[in-house]
Amino acid sequence: MSIVQDIRTAFSRRDNALIQLILLNVLVFAAVVLLEAITFLSQAAGAQLLIMRQLVLSANLGVLLRHPWTVLTYAFTHQGFFHILFNMLNLYWFGQLLREYLGDRRLVSIYILGGLAGAAVFLLAYNLLPVLQPAAEAGQVVLGASGAVTAVIVAAATLLPDYQFSLILIGPVKIKWIAAALVLISLAGVNGGNAGGEIVHLGGALLGFVFIKQLKAGRDLGRPVQAVGDWFGRLRSARPAMRVSTPTRRTAPVAAAAPGSAKKPAPTDLPMQDEVDRILDKISRSGYESLSKEEKQKLFRASQ
Repeated sequence: MSIVQDIRTAFSRRDNALIQLILLNVLVFAAVVLLEAITFLSQAAGAQLLIMRQLVLSANLGVLLRHPWTVLTYAFTHQGFFHILFNMLNLYWFGQLLREYLGDRRLVSIYILGGLAGAAVFLLAYNLLPVLQPAAEAGQVVLGASGAVTAVIVAAATLLPDYQFSLILIGPVKIKWIAAALVLISLAGVNGGNAGGEIVHLGGALLGFVFIKQLKAGRDLGRPVQAVGDWFGRLRSARPAMRVSTPTRRTAPVAAAAPGSAKKPAPTDLPMQDEVDRILDKISRSGYESLSKEEKQKLFRASQ
């Protein structure tokens, strides 16, 4: 099977959101690398700048108004191998947790909303804070999935604070401390050379925290994202209506059912929101392994 066919297969599956997010980032990165090579060899640096302007997010509001889609495309655009490597590793590790407990749709919602929240905080900071306004007027830009990935990390830590990762040279560490360290590092870096990137991290972290808190309260902030995704899904799968003629068959008369003998619709067997919240609280207190088999099944059904 060719690479192209493998990619098509990955994107055609409906239960593969984490791999699809990673693949999309990798494909954009590959395109950027190819662009850089072509423009270098052809000495057309101006063309590269023109194309990258369509992808990266600028703090200059005039540029933003001409490229409004960049509030989202920047979160899929990377420059530098280690830039994308660490973002995708973190997305995979923490995204696996969210996918297992909340499902694919909510994972995508957190990633998209995290990217948008990072963009919003970046734009507000650079256009309202006097110390950053000169950089905004000069066209300061930001790119990378760091804000969206930070949203995923903080969301996972808010949902499962006592879940542990084994870190090299350190050992088991609860992910709430990993998330806290990431936020502190971002705060400390605001006055450094990558202030824009650190501010985007903070915006994503705030979104991840609020998303899970609202979800536990019964409010899913990702519904608008899911609705847009459903609309695109219906648009992609739409097919022209086809009339199929079949021979007319005589059907046997159906005897009238006795009163009260009609079949009742089968119960959906989906757990109630209160029950899901109780299970999530138990995970937060005691970890996933403390759940019974029945509770794990209920959590899985709720995530579908």
